[in-house]
Amino acid sequence: MPQSKSVTKFMGSYMSEIIIDVAKYYTDKLMQYGSSPKGVDWKNEKDQITRFEQLCKVIEDENRFAINDIGCGYGALYQYLLDRYSGFTYCGIDISEDMITAAKRLIGSKENVSFDVASIPSLISEFSIASGIFNVKLEYDNSKWHNYIITTLDMMDRHSTKGFAFNCLTSYSDADKMRSDLYYADPCILFDHCKRNYSKWVSLLHDYGLWEFTILVKKE
Repeated sequence: MPQSKSVTKFMGSYMSEIIIDVAKYYTDKLMQYGSSPKGVDWKNEKDQITRFEQLCKVIEDENRFAINDIGCGYGALYQYLLDRYSGFTYCGIDISEDMITAAKRLIGSKENVSFDVASIPSLISEFSIASGIFNVKLEYDNSKWHNYIITTLDMMDRHSTKGFAFNCLTSYSDADKMRSDLYYADPCILFDHCKRNYSKWVSLLHDYGLWEFTILVKKE
């Protein structure tokens, strides 16, 4: 599958390998299920909305803002934002070219929306959000995947002036239900990393009924 330079130049050779493999995984899901929650490997729309509710707490009461959607898939977050905010500018990036094609087809051409096949946003925005991009580690070992997460968080920090948010599957999941191809992060380790490296104002949300957590990093 062809990849843009902004995808394959991601930091480190094994990072580029991860991105190419993950892009193929999600492209296959899209081909199987279409532009739907299952097409981005979520169980259903209800849980997808619950995740968006947690992630968007980083935005608070603002209406006019720019946001980078890292791993935007078919653009579901844009639809969620459209029902709740006005005057925002949305940039969706995804490492799967087919996902970007699907997003453009679904949302169409709008003045406040842009999409790009990339792993790094082209612009710095007030906020960045990443939903689900750290879950599927495939055959990569936990150490490499953790480094991939930290590298991505560093990038999100550099591209967000007011804050960013992300979610991960939790290491507190029931052991007998864990899958070997998924990554279950330690929420305490990532909270500590964000607190020490990005901002004094960090929130850990681990109480919304899913086997995952959300971290909000606010800069003001």
